[in-house]
Amino acid sequence: MLYEWLFLFGAGLLGGVINSVAGGGSFITFPALLVVGVPPISANATNTFASCAGYLSGAYAFRDDLQAHKQELPQLLLISLIGGILGAWLLLQTPEALFREAIPWLLLFATVLFIFGGQINSTLKKLTSTHRHASVAGHLLLALVLLGVCAYGGFFNAGLGIIALSYLALAGHTNINAMNGLKLLISSAVSLIAIALFIYDGVIAWHEGLIVLVGTLVGGYVAAHVSKRLSQRHVRWFVILASCGITVYFFMVTYGH
Repeated sequence: MLYEWLFLFGAGLLGGVINSVAGGGSFITFPALLVVGVPPISANATNTFASCAGYLSGAYAFRDDLQAHKQELPQLLLISLIGGILGAWLLLQTPEALFREAIPWLLLFATVLFIFGGQINSTLKKLTSTHRHASVAGHLLLALVLLGVCAYGGFFNAGLGIIALSYLALAGHTNINAMNGLKLLISSAVSLIAIALFIYDGVIAWHEGLIVLVGTLVGGYVAAHVSKRLSQRHVRWFVILASCGITVYFFMVTYGH
């Protein structure tokens, strides 16, 4: 039991550092919960719970940048909450065996997004720079895209921040601080509403989740103080290698027999 607690705390610590420096901490914390025997759907719900505090504190840190977008926040939050409910509900309706088979594909999707997210965002910014005045149909399409992004986040938390940034680039945002603040606000709303459903359904593994949560908070705090010594490029490469390795492992475990 002590070994499991130390393992989960260590995974949370590493995940917290990674999230603060480069993003992608769920590639560490989600598999760690599976390793200690938490069932897949419960591990996914628990990982969402453990990640939420980081989203909330991050969104609060960007509160000044969010002020400039206060007119669009009500709509953004409403769609985020609806999408989060939809995704969490779909997760809870998914049979455990089916979700177990989907894990490698979800991890692969999140890994590809992590690797190519920057290029995707740059491309979207170039495309939208010439189309600043979207039509009503364009606004509706953007709302549907955001709904899809948030539904994904409610269903599977890993990669949510990267997809949210892609949506914001598509919506024409260019200020990186405002985009990070809005990304964290979307992630917070999606996670909070999803957690409410997970609590109601009783799928969160509280002991394991709280240990990971404490680890991520400590990791985030440590990263804030040593981030100048940590190379974002090196941490990013570590996340890419770890996520690729973990994805390959889950493909082998799921389909290798």
